[in-house]
Amino acid sequence: MSSAVEQKKQIVSEIETKLRESKSTIVVDYRGLTVAEVTELRKQLRDAGIDFKVYKNTMTRRAAEAAGLTGLNDALTGPNAIAFGAEDVVAPAKILNDFAKKHDALEIKAGVIEGNIATVEEVKALAELPSREGLLSMLLSVLQAPIRNFALATKAVADQKEEQGA
Repeated sequence: MSSAVEQKKQIVSEIETKLRESKSTIVVDYRGLTVAEVTELRKQLRDAGIDFKVYKNTMTRRAAEAAGLTGLNDALTGPNAIAFGAEDVVAPAKILNDFAKKHDALEIKAGVIEGNIATVEEVKALAELPSREGLLSMLLSVLQAPIRNFALATKAVADQKEEQGA
């Protein structure tokens, strides 16, 4: 009997650690998805380095309380799955939001973004942000713009002088 209790304590500790270490955590209701759809979702999340698991709500509630995230307990009703994103803040929200657009059965319930409880609207707003690579691309474009404009102006002046000389 005590080994079952120890095993449950270990699972609660595991969930608490994941909640603390994840940059973003998203809670979803997956009722209505087929096995093939869940498998596809798990593959997409795994490819992005996101841990996606189903835990009992009572264990998740205890872990959330231990991690200081009691606001998450309101979303922990019914069958839930949790996506833990340890590397990228935007990736779990983006993948789950895109999947939810294609499959109405997937419902985003709540999230934790860098230690703060997030509503469904905040998770969806985060999902609409460009990825890290997209943001870096935009920054690079902004940094290159002055040099590109200077080169174009120099070429225009050179062409104009060439026309005047001809």
